[in-house]
Amino acid sequence: MKPSIRKGLRSIWWHPELVEGAIMCEFDIPFCPTTAKNPPSKMLTWDEAKAIFHRRMKSGDIGFKDNSFVCFYSDDYKFDTFRGIWFSPKRAMRILSHFKGIITPDFSTYDDFPFPLKIWNTYRMRAFGYHAAVSGLEVINNVRGRGKNDFAYCFNGIETHSIVAIGTVGSGLKLLENRPGFEEWLKEMVRRLSPKIILVYGSSNYACFEEAKALGIEIITYEASTSRRWKGRNDE
Repeated sequence: MKPSIRKGLRSIWWHPELVEGAIMCEFDIPFCPTTAKNPPSKMLTWDEAKAIFHRRMKSGDIGFKDNSFVCFYSDDYKFDTFRGIWFSPKRAMRILSHFKGIITPDFSTYDDFPFPLKIWNTYRMRAFGYHAAVSGLEVINNVRGRGKNDFAYCFNGIETHSIVAIGTVGSGLKLLENRPGFEEWLKEMVRRLSPKIILVYGSSNYACFEEAKALGIEIITYEASTSRRWKGRNDE
């Protein structure tokens, strides 16, 4: 393989420059430090952050700062394209640098995904978060998983006794048959990571979060953008 082609593939799939200096954990998943000391006052989706960025740039306010954290709890196609955060990280950081911090990306690890793809998407979550942290953004790790099959990899590279985030939007937890696996996963996450605060993007109105509260863990809920939009329509 020609060196130029190999270098191009590295830049597309691996991005070694994003993890320069990182400690590598099992499965070569990089350790992503939690650099945020306090929970965000507000959480925006990537689409919302982009809209704010373009609006402020158009108005000439090129040095604007927004106190919100940017999260990626939405369909992957909205942030994981060839102009998205992984394949165009410099472009992504130009936008994110105007915001206080990020929740690390929520690349999908669905049950029907092959194991190597789940590992790659977990690698990308931590790698992008590590890069954001060394670039000066406040970072909180998103923890992604839904059952026992995810235990082997999904907690790797996350700091213990820190703030973590979970998305329940589109999780299917409204269906009773989906809850036992998630509840088992959440208990294991609490056991392994011992978080002091769990941020929940979406509904936290489930018994497993009450059980976490009983252990002294603070649960902070952020209303999803879809709920905010529907509420706005109903208020019109």
